[in-house]
Amino acid sequence: MNDAFDGIILGSGHNSLVLQAYAARSGLRTVCLEQAAEAGGGLRTEELPAGSGFRHNTHSFYHRGLTSLPWYSDLELNWLGAKYLTPPLNVALITRDGRSLEWWTDFDQTVESFQRIDPRDAETLLRWRRRFRPIVQHILAPEAQAPPLPGDERERRLQQTFEGRLLWDTSRLSPLEFVRREFRHPLIQAGLLFFNGLREVDLRQPGFGHHIPALLASDGMAQMCRGGSRQLAAALVAAIQEAGSQVRLSTRPRRILVEQGRAAGVETDQGDLLRARHFVASGLNPQQTFLELLDPRHLPDVWRQRAEQFQYNVLAPLFGLYLNLREPPAYAAAANRPELARAFMVILGLEHVDQFPEIVAHHEAGSIPPTVMWGSCPSLFDLRQAPRQQHTAFMWEKLPYHLRGNPSNWDDELPRHAERMLNLWTQYAPNLPGAVIEWFARSPLDVERTLPNMRFGDLLVGAFSHGQIGYHRPFPGAGHYRTHLPGLYLCGSCCHPGGNVTGLPGYNCAQVLLADLGLPSPAAART
Repeated sequence: MNDAFDGIILGSGHNSLVLQAYAARSGLRTVCLEQAAEAGGGLRTEELPAGSGFRHNTHSFYHRGLTSLPWYSDLELNWLGAKYLTPPLNVALITRDGRSLEWWTDFDQTVESFQRIDPRDAETLLRWRRRFRPIVQHILAPEAQAPPLPGDERERRLQQTFEGRLLWDTSRLSPLEFVRREFRHPLIQAGLLFFNGLREVDLRQPGFGHHIPALLASDGMAQMCRGGSRQLAAALVAAIQEAGSQVRLSTRPRRILVEQGRAAGVETDQGDLLRARHFVASGLNPQQTFLELLDPRHLPDVWRQRAEQFQYNVLAPLFGLYLNLREPPAYAAAANRPELARAFMVILGLEHVDQFPEIVAHHEAGSIPPTVMWGSCPSLFDLRQAPRQQHTAFMWEKLPYHLRGNPSNWDDELPRHAERMLNLWTQYAPNLPGAVIEWFARSPLDVERTLPNMRFGDLLVGAFSHGQIGYHRPFPGAGHYRTHLPGLYLCGSCCHPGGNVTGLPGYNCAQVLLADLGLPSPAAART
């Protein structure tokens, strides 16, 4: 079969779908090619067991501040079925002795939680929130929602204002250095680093010290999609289809066609030749895009080397434990603080800031560290995620992909480690042994098997180190969503501003691509 489109998108992760929706609404006829049987990449909601009514979000669940992102409103996703909840007690770190460090949608309640642990740290929290709110609103948020500037140009602009200079000076620290310098209580230090660590930045890495005060100043909270994360994917696909474009499932690209020095289409594994009049955009990782899909004749040596050297996160791989329950976890700490019974995200096993170096050392050695985990009981907030009067719950833990030097070791280790996590969970929620109907687990290797784009189980598709940030993400020369080939673009999490469910790599790529085609960009349409 031969078919012609204005553009072809590779992979149906949410960034690809965001780009495609904007392109389709601009009047371009596009097709997205997805090798899986379902669109959405990590936006997965699985019924386990099949037909049981127990629905588990086995990869992506927490969507931080998603409803405030521009593409959510631009694409009218609320009306297309992606409706979100933001539980008030957003995050609770529960200790073994029953204390809790809490993060609320009402910031005054967050301050009260910090005051119960250390009044001076509560004052520090307020001070940095006041100092960084204009930085988040006027610098960091706009930077994330636009193509990145070259490093020297960004520094020049930041040095022109007080807020810019404060951001620059703070960012020169590592998150660990900032927290140790500004806060004194080891539990508060640990909590702040873990909240930040969910973004997968190496806590020892200079250049990211500003992430902590930016977290304190942000109004973006953890949210969940009603009906499961797959509802966001379904809404994006609906936006694409309403605009006259399509997503083809179970369709694996074999190679990117290059004609007369530009990307001209895609050949699929089924032998179909799909022509692209204007562009091919890849939401895949750099190795897939440049080393697997491009003929080596069309790839300069320097681009090949940079794609080969693209680095993945050591700390990002995820192990998940999923429970079907007769009743929700009942945390013993809720006896003295009843609010904890409705905590959205719960962190367990974290007591002191000094645990982080040990965790990192285990990841680097390929061994399993003492468990620190976080998770939720989604059915407490959305009854559709479990049968009537029953519940689902999960816990996630960061664990090394190369377990004892070989990822295949996870196939034997999975049930043993799931039992260890469940035993720890039971120490905080003693009702679990009588509440569990059955459990399931997914290892870092399972993540890569299910989502090949996430090489080595890296859910962020690329480390925020080795210079792989901003204008040099994924690598120098490719950091502005364009590639060396005219008509070939990058739109995935390997691009600025990176992974997690933000949609901003796709949103920013849409700005670049549509401008190149002489069409109004999303940002221009909003002003």
